Amino acid sequence: MRLLPGSLRQPRLSGVIDATLYPALLLLHARRGAVNAYEDLLARKEPSAPTAGFAATVEEPWLYPFQRHAVTWALAGGRRALFEDTGLGKTRQELAWADRVARHAGGRVLLFAPLAVGAQTVQEAEAVGLDGVVFARSPDAAGTAPIVVTNYDNLDKWSPDDFAGIVLDESSILKSFMGSTRAALTAFASGIPYRLAATATPSPNDVEELGTHAEWLGMGSRVEMLSRFFVNDSSDTGTWVLKGHAIGPFWDWVASWALSARLPSDVGPYDDEGYILPPLRLFPCVVMGDLAEGRADGMLFAFGGVSATSIHETKRRSTAARAAKAAEIIAREPGEPWIVWCETQYEADAVMAMIPGAFEVSGSMPPDTKSSRLLAFADGRPGSILVTKPKIAGFGLNYQRCARVLFVGGSYSYEAFYQAVRRCWRFGQTRPVDVHVLMGFSEQVLWQTVTGKSDRHADMREQMIRASRRSHGRAAMLHTYNPDHAGSLPAWLTPSEEP
Repeated sequence: MRLLPGSLRQPRLSGVIDATLYPALLLLHARRGAVNAYEDLLARKEPSAPTAGFAATVEEPWLYPFQRHAVTWALAGGRRALFEDTGLGKTRQELAWADRVARHAGGRVLLFAPLAVGAQTVQEAEAVGLDGVVFARSPDAAGTAPIVVTNYDNLDKWSPDDFAGIVLDESSILKSFMGSTRAALTAFASGIPYRLAATATPSPNDVEELGTHAEWLGMGSRVEMLSRFFVNDSSDTGTWVLKGHAIGPFWDWVASWALSARLPSDVGPYDDEGYILPPLRLFPCVVMGDLAEGRADGMLFAFGGVSATSIHETKRRSTAARAAKAAEIIAREPGEPWIVWCETQYEADAVMAMIPGAFEVSGSMPPDTKSSRLLAFADGRPGSILVTKPKIAGFGLNYQRCARVLFVGGSYSYEAFYQAVRRCWRFGQTRPVDVHVLMGFSEQVLWQTVTGKSDRHADMREQMIRASRRSHGRAAMLHTYNPDHAGSLPAWLTPSEEP
């Protein structure tokens, strides 16, 4: 008896099985097919990063086990990001990744880095015995080196057609989705098959920076990310909020193309010994200054605002008092090296006038002068005092020998504050790091804003870490299955043709 037309024929069954079991089996088969089809549909809809890399056995002796893990993962993906905290050795990982890509592709890799960090990168390559790494500001100076390190301000001097791979050190430069630098870097990298972005952390109050990273890596556009996972906050135009049901899928998607870690144990079953940092001690200090200066008619004190238009007018009133307080604090420990961070040039000028013997690195100096002075501080004499700005030296430099930090002026940027502190409070630091933050009476809102962003940064980082652990935990459980035994169905379930 035929139950269905076509090629599906009834198996040879007998008795009660013939009458009752076979329809049930057909129904079970249909349901199982529907479930499998639905699971396939969900799997196709689940966002994940495309794979465009190659398998490599990373055994470089100058990498720690967790770093080999990260480099192997990044090479396999081809276009990936390392969101690792400061001090976890991103420079060495970038060099190992670049070397492997150059050898695999038979091409060259271009590594962009902030000012002075490029020279440190070449020094790091020399320290581990990696040949073929040069720093160059233009193609003529690069020769035929397989790995070329340059600064971001030299972008327009290079052609993407000459490179098989590209690395962005301190890739938070992609932060602004409206920025010309981000647009230029994205266009430059669009045709380069292998890409690596590395930064300590994306901005905690700007998830769109994750979108600009994804766009640079070729994971999809920022607009696609926002439309899929976010809604626009109707109470705050321009602010994007994760959809409630999309929180988990969003961070899983990020983890498919970005590895996030604070410690080696965030990457896998690796030891955190040596990466537990000494204490960070914060000392906020309100400097009163002349509260009557600049007061409005009829007012006893000046109540200047700290909006984008009035912030400098307010800060100028306390500049002299803050500079004097900085000199007083530094004089208490004359044998210590200090980094004095200023937000503006008028603050730097005031500090230099109050602290004899300090040396400055300013934006108006030639690049070579800035680079040489920043590098000199890393190996400088005890008691040296560096005065500069976070936008000049706040990213990528290694100043573990210094454990005294002073902020003469602040801003609303938590990222600038965090990165500036982490120049000293990082892997290799053996002493507690003291951070003094000076502010005028009317500028306390800046510090309150920064500490608020710190809380949001901790929440975002925790979400990213959890997603990374889930992603890498799943990957560790996946093994290639090679069956070596052929199974068989019972005879009564084996279809056969009618005679």
